[in-house]
Amino acid sequence: MRFIIVRSLLCMEDCPEWISAEGRITSDTPAQLRKVLKKIGDRKLPVVFQSEGGEVDAAYAMGRMIRKAGLETAVGGTRLKDCPEDDARCAAAIAKDGSSVGVTYSDGAYCFSACPLAFAGGVSRVSSQWAFIGVHQITTVYNRMRISYRIEYKIVNGKKTEISRKEVGRKAVGQSSSTKLGKKATAALTTYLKEMDVSGDLIALMMSTAPDRITIIPPADALRMGLNTEMLAYNEWPGMPLCGPGAATDAACHGHSAVEAAGAPGQVAVADTSEKLPTTQPMDFLLMHHGNCQEECTQWISAEGAITPDTPARLEAILKTLGERKLPVVLQSNGGDMDAAFAMGRIIRAAGLETSVGRTRLPNCPTLNPRCKASIAKSGPTEGEVSAGGAYCLSTCALVLMSGTPRLVGYSDIGLVRPTTAESTKFFAYFDEMGVNAESFEAMMIATSVERKEIPRAQALELGIVNGIIPYGDEPGDRLCGPDAKESLRCPRKAEAEIVPAAGVSN
Repeated sequence: MRFIIVRSLLCMEDCPEWISAEGRITSDTPAQLRKVLKKIGDRKLPVVFQSEGGEVDAAYAMGRMIRKAGLETAVGGTRLKDCPEDDARCAAAIAKDGSSVGVTYSDGAYCFSACPLAFAGGVSRVSSQWAFIGVHQITTVYNRMRISYRIEYKIVNGKKTEISRKEVGRKAVGQSSSTKLGKKATAALTTYLKEMDVSGDLIALMMSTAPDRITIIPPADALRMGLNTEMLAYNEWPGMPLCGPGAATDAACHGHSAVEAAGAPGQVAVADTSEKLPTTQPMDFLLMHHGNCQEECTQWISAEGAITPDTPARLEAILKTLGERKLPVVLQSNGGDMDAAFAMGRIIRAAGLETSVGRTRLPNCPTLNPRCKASIAKSGPTEGEVSAGGAYCLSTCALVLMSGTPRLVGYSDIGLVRPTTAESTKFFAYFDEMGVNAESFEAMMIATSVERKEIPRAQALELGIVNGIIPYGDEPGDRLCGPDAKESLRCPRKAEAEIVPAAGVSN
């Protein structure tokens, strides 16, 4: 493992800094970390981990150092400025003093094996739904040695008595390993997890996974066990410090309060508060286009944010401006009001629209505000890009997704709610209405008691939540061309309706 002190390149002043910790944990890693902590002095820089694991005792030592220093931890990769894709922490980008400038990312980042033990040392421990925390059995390795001695004897009362023994050589003669935790190892692990405020349930999860496999811990379980203290929202990144009391809404920190995040009272309540879903602003709709609409361009309706009781009315308003044009609805949401999601789904099904999961980015917007108002067109569609990678449609958002004809998913995350007893009747009636296999979903959810469950793409297809996969190289909403686009391979035929002079309905 190598440590680099990195400053964010996404700001001009008062830029967040973090300690990027990437690589395998070895016996000398704690000593390297100690040097870095001595170097930063009293500064409270988050430690951002990406590691396949390594030595358990070293991970314990690192976790205790991090906790004693009062530092936060996160799971994430770091990409340094001007480094190539295949060498994200290239030596050329690191100054002689070991510092650099760069950005962090969650998508595909990982903390496996012994790494979660070091990660547990953080006073605040965060990751996003696009990063992976995984565990397996602890393997103890035993080395067998043949030791040679030079022994001197003397005869005392006719008996041979040893008077000195000196080691003269050692030779390895074999090695063995075991995944069974002895009493001493079990006590050490139990004590450490208790010290870090992590549930002992993690031990059972570790011991149930063979050493050549990794069990990925779902975000809800990581939160329940205390391994994570919070999930990062879609516009937060690893290395951000935890927001202090009264932090400004535009401050570069994670964990903004619900009122600050929404910008107004009335944040949507989530059915299971124990899962601590990231807060977002109420859903808004933008009519988008990508490319030159006098040549080729695609158009879609971008729907992002929390589903609130008035979201269906805003959806109806933008569809009314489109007349008979059937543009795909591209969703990104943590969910929200269930009845509102039912209403949205029925509106989309009645209009015969396509749905998919994707995140929309407008040009010249900062990373932390990808739909900045300055880039929204005052009339007509807004130019932007859409991608499936890292996008999400969770909780009640999936109820809206399943209404599309067709309904598609790429490399995005889908999660679905488990209804309460009082909600079950209308919940499964909606499933039947949308042609989704309610019985299979109910059986799948029976093993979990949390509000949200991640659903793999294959399972979403099997259940009927989606009925198509976006091909590699394509993006959500990337198949319908604008009405003025020239006929081409990408736009095989022109639409007849006109583009209306409206950017959409926004909160």
